[in-house]
Amino acid sequence: MHEGFETSIGDRLGRLRTRRGLTQEQLAELAEVCVDTVRKLEQNRRQTARMATLNQLARALDVDLSVLVGSPVTFEARPDGSAPSVLALRRAVSPVDDLLDCAGGDTDGEPDRQDPEEPPTVGALRASLRATEGTRRAGRMSEVGSVLPQLIRDARAAVRAYESSDRDRTTAYAVLAEAYQVAATTLTALGNPDAAFTAMERATDAARRAGDPQLEAIGAATLAWVFTKQGRLEDAERVALAQADRIEPTFRSRPIDLSLWGILLLRAATALVRQGERHYDRVDELLRMASAAAAGIGRDRLDYATPFGPTNTAVAKVNFQVEMDRCAPALTTARTVPDLASLPPTWRARFHVDRALAHARLDQDEAATHALLTAERDAPEWMRYHGTARRLVADLHTRERRRTSPLTELADRLHIER
Repeated sequence: MHEGFETSIGDRLGRLRTRRGLTQEQLAELAEVCVDTVRKLEQNRRQTARMATLNQLARALDVDLSVLVGSPVTFEARPDGSAPSVLALRRAVSPVDDLLDCAGGDTDGEPDRQDPEEPPTVGALRASLRATEGTRRAGRMSEVGSVLPQLIRDARAAVRAYESSDRDRTTAYAVLAEAYQVAATTLTALGNPDAAFTAMERATDAARRAGDPQLEAIGAATLAWVFTKQGRLEDAERVALAQADRIEPTFRSRPIDLSLWGILLLRAATALVRQGERHYDRVDELLRMASAAAAGIGRDRLDYATPFGPTNTAVAKVNFQVEMDRCAPALTTARTVPDLASLPPTWRARFHVDRALAHARLDQDEAATHALLTAERDAPEWMRYHGTARRLVADLHTRERRRTSPLTELADRLHIER
């Protein structure tokens, strides 16, 4: 499963730097980072660095961030022995029928024309989507990989089958849009950025055909996340803020509008914080605005499978403080996060990884290990796919002196060698 993790960031960095014909000093100058950081990474004395640093290095090397940091390139096998297929997901997102339709003169943009055995009902489609989104929030990646291609095919078939019913067809397009968004995030996590972008193009088109501006808004938030994971930080910021400006909430806005606006602000802030220190004031400003929106709602919500509210903004604040290397304040903030149990498992796990990062940077390795173990309890399969968590475990593992310890056992479960 973890082919992308078999070599370290340092190994990939050295190969990419050599390919570009750069010395360590030249790369450091181009990336505007300390040459000592480049040396320690290439010597594997460090297994990770701040995301802003990794983004700057990737940009200087002219590669997607996923190429530098490494990503798993396929799904792991499920307990029943079945193996979900990335290729099957790519085929569902980009079926050859679309090209054949265009070659035959069918340019109406509709899905392929193969007749399904039995068109799914819109009720069944909605139920499948909700189940898939719940599985994704729980971090069960291989299960998502098993069901998502068929969900996309079913939604495409339903769009075609319900041509005579505007209401059912609109619902089918809405399900299709959300299914494509799930595909985009899944493909991004597996190091398929181009396929992820194709999925988002199709999600945007389906959302517009569904006539749902709120679905378009959450699609923009998803696209911003995809761009951020690719290292396209300015694009991520621009997409999120442009969509947020379209919402323009007021004190009388509905809670869902405040929620979507706040989600978009947090997506923009995530892209900004990874662009470096000169953007930190703007990050703080966007966080204050999002927190005000959360306070206006008064409770945590889950709209289009995305949480927002006082808990999520507090968790985001911890993430931003860690990214800005404000580790002691981040840990103080973490102790004040309200109602953490209300968040989906993967959101909670990411929060605990942020806590672990803060502890590690303060040389509190035992506390960092405890936070990582807490993250694993919340989302064990997600941990095996999550690059930041894996790199932190590897970093701590190199400093571990005991042959057997909770950290060593965690590294074994994540298939990380010393």
